[in-house]
Amino acid sequence: MSKETTYDETAEVDVIRGEARAETPDLPDMADGLGCHSGSEMEKAARLAGNSEMLDQFARDYPVGPHDKPQSMCPAFGSLRVGLRMKRVATVLSGSACCVYGLTFVSHFYGARRSVGYVPFNSETLVTGKLFEDIRDSVHEMADPDRFDAIVVTNLCVPTASGVPLRLLPDEINGVRIVGIDVPGFGIPTHAEAKDVLAGAMLNYARQEIQAGPVAAPEGGKSDRPTVALLGEMFPADPMMIGAMLAPMGLAAGPVVPCREWRELYAALDSSVVAAIHPFYTAAVREFQAAGRPVVGSAPVGHDGTADWLKAIGEAHGVPASQVAAAQNAFLPAIRGALAAAPVKGTITLSGYEGSELLVARLLVESGADVRYVGTACPRTPWSEPDRDWLEAKGIKVTYRASLEDDCAAMEAVRPDLAIGTTPVVQKAKELGIPGLYYTNLISARPLMGPAGAGSLAEVVNAAIAGKDRMDHMKAFFDGVGTGDTAGIWEGDPNLRPDFRAQHQKKLEKRARAAKAEQMI
Repeated sequence: MSKETTYDETAEVDVIRGEARAETPDLPDMADGLGCHSGSEMEKAARLAGNSEMLDQFARDYPVGPHDKPQSMCPAFGSLRVGLRMKRVATVLSGSACCVYGLTFVSHFYGARRSVGYVPFNSETLVTGKLFEDIRDSVHEMADPDRFDAIVVTNLCVPTASGVPLRLLPDEINGVRIVGIDVPGFGIPTHAEAKDVLAGAMLNYARQEIQAGPVAAPEGGKSDRPTVALLGEMFPADPMMIGAMLAPMGLAAGPVVPCREWRELYAALDSSVVAAIHPFYTAAVREFQAAGRPVVGSAPVGHDGTADWLKAIGEAHGVPASQVAAAQNAFLPAIRGALAAAPVKGTITLSGYEGSELLVARLLVESGADVRYVGTACPRTPWSEPDRDWLEAKGIKVTYRASLEDDCAAMEAVRPDLAIGTTPVVQKAKELGIPGLYYTNLISARPLMGPAGAGSLAEVVNAAIAGKDRMDHMKAFFDGVGTGDTAGIWEGDPNLRPDFRAQHQKKLEKRARAAKAEQMI
């Protein structure tokens, strides 16, 4: 007889006992509650399901750092965002409903104005292969050439771990291209690199189309000058400024990859040189190199960055030194003047996960700021070496694959006049009374290139630094509120129980000793 104390009859229920089932070794057990935080188990399942080659390629393209998982949003947001920004491109997600909800919510929050397709599944359709059939049926139903140039189908964590084979989808249906990609959280470290997954897949598809025969010209027509493709999302004014700086060398700015329409992929592959403005697009670079296009790192930011970048682009394209000098002479004085007119004074730590952190740091240094630390969630690649060398030559610490702990530790050690970083870094800084600016919305969403970018950061940065007195006043006013025993709303003093705390602390210490003893065994 049970000794359990009950208060009503809700505990009296019939229990349906199922029959034991044979375990399927090549599929993850969904009953275990595996999700995006179960990376190691999901990866094992994906390898058992036949996705080892894909995961090995991800590991080569996007090597992780000392920590195996950067603290970032779901990486699939990056590829989803790329697809939603393209004209005549439909997006279909295959994954857990909670993941799809979160991704679509964030996408619409960031300005997406179109629907996202979703192919739901359950344990039965996942195990039996019916999910793949549902995906295939959905793309057949959607493939309307009057509406779409391409349909992007994305596997999230669970379908990837289960081996749902998007590679078996047809390459095209009714003239509509079908692009299938896997973007698992346990294989792609950051959402920035997930942009590269889709950009690389589309470039690969477009390159095969070019090899097969003539392709459509861009809507704006083909440039009468050799073009430089620009790799990486950037502020809309930056490509125009880059084009102006290239003009004296007889060059023009080509498409920005990730592109806004399919035809731009052909024009990007037709460019003479590729500028890796954001240096982490490894898969995209691989496609450009397969097409025989040289790739140049860094970007035209600040005086030194612009001078070096114009020289490198000129050398890659074989432009005479006199034309390179003409381009430099036309813009470097204006950049120097813009930097002098908008100085930045103060100590700064900077971190983010967009991939342009080193470029922003260079611009801040040339503006007069004392930058002590630069952290980026992206990996070290050959195309960021010029920026790393320039920063480290000035004694600035650069950390690739930086964790939240790295960024916060640097901020707490330096105690800067301004902390630029991700949301939790800024939150921590403000708790300490240090002004903070969110990198993605307030820094990266500004022009950075040429004379237009030279003074673009000064206003927002100087305004934030000038708010230190206000931060000190607020910190003093709210000192002790909202932390520890004072958290929440109280009509009187909290009822403190130090005896409970001491007892709980003893339990924690005992547990720690037991864990240490097990390690020794």
